[in-house]
Amino acid sequence: MLKLFIGLLFSLPLWAFHSAEVNINEKDFEGALMFDIGQFNESLRPDTTFVGASYIKGSESHSDFSKTEGMIGADFLLQQAIGAYPALTVGMGVKYRYVKVEDTSFSAIPIGLELKYAIPVGIRIPIHVGGMFYYSPEVLSFDKAKNYIEYRLYGDVELIERGHIVVGYRNIDTNFKYIDRTYNDSWFFGFRFQF
Repeated sequence: MLKLFIGLLFSLPLWAFHSAEVNINEKDFEGALMFDIGQFNESLRPDTTFVGASYIKGSESHSDFSKTEGMIGADFLLQQAIGAYPALTVGMGVKYRYVKVEDTSFSAIPIGLELKYAIPVGIRIPIHVGGMFYYSPEVLSFDKAKNYIEYRLYGDVELIERGHIVVGYRNIDTNFKYIDRTYNDSWFFGFRFQF
């Protein structure tokens, strides 16, 4: 039984595309897990449908708030490479975000688009650039929330197989019915691991 488990463990990278990501800067921490549903459901193609969870602990230094707690989230993403442009991947997603700031709760269900492009540089190290934009209007914002806006730009280099170095910029606005405020506005550096 132990040999079977070890064999499955070592063969896992051959067929899975799940990912774990950690992004940091001097003041902020972000972690995310994404699971490729195509690995569990034979009716879906691998690397097209993902569910996951995320956590961001933004500091007051990169925020309009004087007191912030960690933002938790759940994520769903459907993505596919464009047929005529296989280096370009387009995704459509839905997220759930919840955070408590200055003793007030904020929750929203933003929807958005994601783009990723594999730069054809002619070297063996894959390089990607990408971005995303998510928006939740008032009808998808709850508690005292008016809307949610998140956008980010990033570049990544697959330095070793299934190991990426990521550099990027993110802006997350948690706008309330009585005031518009930024939860996090910062550059970040991190790692993404595929397993």
